[in-house]
Amino acid sequence: MAKGLGKGLDAVFHGIDYKEEDSIQEVSIKQCRPNPYQPRKTFQADAIEELKESILEYGIIQPLIVRKSIRGFEIVVGERRFRAAKEAGLQTVPVVVKDLSDANMMELALLENLQREDLTPIEEAHAYANLMNELKITQEELSKRLGKSRSHIANIVRLLSLPEQVINHINNGELSMGQGRALLGLKDKNQMTPLVNKILQEKLNVRQVEKLINQLNEHPSPKKEKAKKDIFIQERESLLRERLGTSVNIRKGKRKGKIEIEFHSDDDLERIIEVLEK
Repeated sequence: MAKGLGKGLDAVFHGIDYKEEDSIQEVSIKQCRPNPYQPRKTFQADAIEELKESILEYGIIQPLIVRKSIRGFEIVVGERRFRAAKEAGLQTVPVVVKDLSDANMMELALLENLQREDLTPIEEAHAYANLMNELKITQEELSKRLGKSRSHIANIVRLLSLPEQVINHINNGELSMGQGRALLGLKDKNQMTPLVNKILQEKLNVRQVEKLINQLNEHPSPKKEKAKKDIFIQERESLLRERLGTSVNIRKGKRKGKIEIEFHSDDDLERIIEVLEK
């Protein structure tokens, strides 16, 4: 096992066999490319710069984990080291080549980032949703594989049902996961934008946000009472919501109906389309 990976990974990822005798080989940095299933979308420039300086002084201490591909090697674990090595002008990087499936790559990349606490709550939510869709597993099954509680996974994934504006604020660190979870409880969604603006302007903490939302829910804006959906429609909405990892609304008319599926970015739209095509 490559030093620093931790034996806990073996217990989580069935089918990935790390061995002490795994050989480390040097490969051209030009042959390596990022993990297509990397859950982390943003890399801090200052952190890469700091790692580059360390590499220039000490070299790369921990090899990258890669898998062979048609065009060279795909990085499974170690994209930060790869980026820093490129910045440092290295021609080669040390790697351990493993035979991994797409599902293995997704799981391993996610776990590495979770252990390092590198992901934003939104990146984590997308990663969970993608894994459940790719592996065709439930939140309960995913929680056992990753060693995370089912409630934690459920609460994180629910953040994806928030409006795109709120998701962007969470992704940028302007709103916390706790504030995002509190906003999920707002009944009148028309009050979302002014409420978020108030939170940001007045720098309200989670407790203050929860108190404010309770007040708004007790005194909602007057509006027409909506007809309650029948239990069949509610069940189907719930199934699609868990399957797609996003908000789903089914509207049924007298002659026809429609299904509204919410997405938050071009990447999220492509992810949903891939799930629907399976």
